[in-house]
Order: sequence, then C-alpha cells, then structure tokens
Amino acid sequence: MADTTTVDQVSERPWLDAELPVDERVQLLLDEMTIEEKAGLFFHTMIAIGDLDEQDPTFATPSAREFVDVKKMTHFNLLGAAPTGREIAAWQNALQRLAASTRLGIPVTLSTDPRHSFSENPGASILAGPFSQWPETLGLAATRDPDLVERFADIARQEYTAVGLRVALHPQVDLATEPRWARQTATFGEDAELAGILGSAYIRGFQGASFGPGSVSTMTKHFPGGGPQKDGEDPHFAYGREQVYPGGQFELHLKPFEDAIAAGTRQMMPYYGMPVGTDHEEVGFGFNRSVITGLLRERFGFDGLVCADWGLINDAKIFGQPFPARAWGVEDLSPRERMRKVLDAGADQFGGEDCPELLLELVADGSISEARLDVSARRILREKFELGLFENPFVDEDAADDVVGRADFRAAGEQAQRASITVLTNDHALPFAAATKLYVEGIDAETASAYGEVVATPAEADLAILRLHAPFEQRETAFENFFHAGSLDFPAEVVAHVREVADAVPTVVDVLADRPPILEPITDVAAAVTVNWGASGSALLDVLSGRASGGGRLPFDLPRSMAAVEASRPDVPFDTADPLFRFGHGLTL
Repeated sequence: MADTTTVDQVSERPWLDAELPVDERVQLLLDEMTIEEKAGLFFHTMIAIGDLDEQDPTFATPSAREFVDVKKMTHFNLLGAAPTGREIAAWQNALQRLAASTRLGIPVTLSTDPRHSFSENPGASILAGPFSQWPETLGLAATRDPDLVERFADIARQEYTAVGLRVALHPQVDLATEPRWARQTATFGEDAELAGILGSAYIRGFQGASFGPGSVSTMTKHFPGGGPQKDGEDPHFAYGREQVYPGGQFELHLKPFEDAIAAGTRQMMPYYGMPVGTDHEEVGFGFNRSVITGLLRERFGFDGLVCADWGLINDAKIFGQPFPARAWGVEDLSPRERMRKVLDAGADQFGGEDCPELLLELVADGSISEARLDVSARRILREKFELGLFENPFVDEDAADDVVGRADFRAAGEQAQRASITVLTNDHALPFAAATKLYVEGIDAETASAYGEVVATPAEADLAILRLHAPFEQRETAFENFFHAGSLDFPAEVVAHVREVADAVPTVVDVLADRPPILEPITDVAAAVTVNWGASGSALLDVLSGRASGGGRLPFDLPRSMAAVEASRPDVPFDTADPLFRFGHGLTL
C-alpha cells in the first residue's frame, strides 16, 4: 500500500521522516521512548487471530489489547491457520490500527513458523491452509535444487507480505545427524555443505536482492546447531535437554550458520539444548554467553537480532498441561535471574514470553542498565524501520486472496512435491499402466480413480499402493506427540500388514519420512518403495504412473537397524553402520 505518512505526522514524530538515515530515525524514536515502551520491545510471544479483546485459550495468553496497550509489546508470533488470506490481512490491519493508537504509534511486527507444507505442530509448524503447499524442507533438500528453494522462498515471501507477516521463524539449518531427532523434517538434512547452500538460497528468496519494505526477515535457527540431541530426544522437554558431541564435531554444525550469515540472514535463534562435554557452559544455548557473544557476535561478526527460543523464562500451560520453562542448566534460577542471564549472554528478545514487568524490575534494581536495553532496542527498531513498517503497516485486504494461494504458486508447490518424491527400490512395478487395477490405502479413492480402476481388496488388484508414516513412539501428553521421537522401527502389526498385502499382489509402499525409518522389513517384500516429504496423493500417483518424474535424492542416510542408530554418534553425519540406503540415493523412473 502507498505511504500515507503526512507532513504533520513527521513534524510531531520526526522518526517518520523516510528521508533520514535509519540509524538517525532509530535514535530519534529511542530518545522519545519511556523505559516501559523500551521493555515492551523485548518480548516476542504467541498470538492468534480473533477478537482483539479476547484471550487465547490454547496458550492461555492475554488479549491483543492487553499486549499492546498495557504491556507495550509490538512483536507477535501468529499461531494457527486461517481459512483465507483476507481474514489474516483484516485481522493484522486491526492489530496495526490498535498499535497506531498508542502514544508513539510503533507498528507491530508479525512472525510465523513455517506454514506452506503438510505439518501441523503448534510448537513448530502450521498446515498450509490457504497458502500454496510445498514439501517439507527435507523435501526441498531432496530436490538438490537451489533455484527451486529460492523460488519457493520468493513465493512464500509474496504470500507472507500480502497478509502482513514480516518475520520468518525459519530457515532451520540444523544438521540432522541424530536419526531419531524430532525436528529434522524442517532441516535440509544431514550434509553441512548442502544445508549451507540451500539455506542461503532460502534466505535470498525471503529477503530479496536487497533487504527492505518488500522483504521478510529470516530468523535462522537453531544456533549453534540443534541436531546432536542425546538419544534424539527433543529439548522442548526436560528429558531432551542434553546436546552431546562424542564425535567432537561441534564445529561442523556451525558451518550452515556461517553460510546463512554470509547470505545476509537478519536474525538468529539459539536452541534450547545445553551442550555437555564441550568448552561451553552447560546451560541452554539461549543462556550461553560464550555461544551467543563469543561465537555468534564476536567470531562470526553477527550484529543482527538474536531472539531466544520460546519459553525460557516462565513455566507455562499448553493444552491445559503444565510444562516447565526450558531453562536447562539454570532450573534453580528465578525467572528474573534467567532473564538477566539471557541478556548477559547477548540476546535481544525473549521468545514466547510476555512479562515486561520482570525486565522493568531488573532495571529498577540496577541489575540491567537502560544503556543495555538501548543496545538491543536499536537492533529491534532497526528491523521495523528497514522493513518499512513505519511507512506502510497496513496491507491490502482486497488483494490478499489474489496473492495467497495464487494458481501459479500452487502449481509450483505441486511440482516441487512431485520433484521431491524419492524412489528407493523398483522391481519392475513402476511406472504402472493406466489400465491397472489399484488397491490403495492412505490415498483417497476418488483421487486414485483418475489413474486406474480402484478395487476393494488386494486380491482383485494388479497393484497395491500403501502410504505409511515413519514410525514414532507415543508420549504422555498431546503436545509431546506433535514431536515425533523414539524408535524408528515400524510396529510389528504394520510390517505384518504390508507382508499380507504384498503376498497377495505386487505392492508399492510410500513412506512419509519426517524421520529416517528402518525400511528393511518393507523393502524385503515390496515391489517398490518410495519416500515422500509431504506430497499429495495426486503428486505421488503422477510419479508412480510415469506422468511426472520424481527424481528426489535422500537428504540423509537411511539406517539399517535401530542397533546401528543407537551405536552411532549424534553429532557425526553418516555415522550409522552399513546403512540400507546412502545419502543421495534415488532412482529415476
């Protein structure tokens, strides 16, 4: 939308003068801010679409009005899907009007977890909904195509900016070196060089050729690399707090972040995990001065915004269940002490927190100086100015639906789904002929009927196609079960069912590989095996029938057994003994 700043507004608020250098505008605004208004900048928490006066029941957060008017907050992570782009745009405009009505009129910055794929995890990703739908990041890695990755990110940038989303809480350039780790679906896989190349392309697509009003700022995560989790457990939870380096590969995990910094990433998120057995303090990375200041700021020269991962300070309830703060290694500190340690480490914002009153207490008792607040406040405000939010905080509601989910964007996403599908084995079963009688599981029968005659039993079929999900263990709470962890072995009943169908008819098994499953019991009996990283039924059938070529290549090794996984070193890539399929494997039909 056009700049609507008036001469009178510039006279009253000189920082609105777009002709001035950004640093000067930042200082003009900073000079006018109260300590309460500065404190509000430091908190970047969850918010959901809805009435601005209503609380969010899922995460038990205050209303938007309380966030903005009372707590003076201006950074929010948008939760949940919305039916239409226009609905998001209209809500964001209402939120910006609320922000504009405050004393200084500082615009809101909205961020989001990935929302273009097939994942639904309230702590990590959002189903595509009205947006174009693409494979998971592992699928982008399976294409081995930096141009495709940059094209995806450019499309996502256009869809995000159409509805007012200006910070991407991604890319995730961690290395997937522990096969059991729950978060690897959003990574570029196991290889440091590939993760650096594709992560850089991703950043270029979101931020554009030059950073400015048309950009989406990327918050690369999780510095200094979140892959080497002990036993592959996730540090959202206390049992997954330890990050270990028995292979001495701490440095290797830094490489994709170094590449991301060279590509111009604007923001960085340290991980929850606490390093064990390294030269660094055994506290979570968000509290870790030698990591944030020593490595990120001083060694790599990063002067962008550092936002601590969500929920380091206070205990919380999620879906009604209590979860402790992810204050790993500093559990004995009070919330105020944890907050001070995060700031002393060199971070600028507290993700998932909404307690500026604690920060104000730290300033009031002299624990944190206002000069220290100003260091981070300058970085935070600089982002808002460079994104053009002070000139154009509003978006065009009428145009939002024309951009979000645009036909050519959807077509590009569907093509990427097909291109990422990886064929592991094929015993002359593929491609199948148009007249084939198909028995399908995990694919809508109406969709499959466009590719052959769908029959009710394996005995009637010429070919069976079964879609499975990589295995994971059930945990105690709903929130934990969004993070797929534990054994990579398929349950005995799943293997028995595949064998039963394969005994009756040649069978193709396709597996959604959000983690690397143990496939040997499947490859032993199936006529063909494929893996996908988020693909519709029609995208899969296009490849299996030969209407489109897949061509995906594995972004990680597929281990042969859980014994090999358990014996491998979590920080070392390609460390499982005698893998069933190697990184880069993939057949062309």
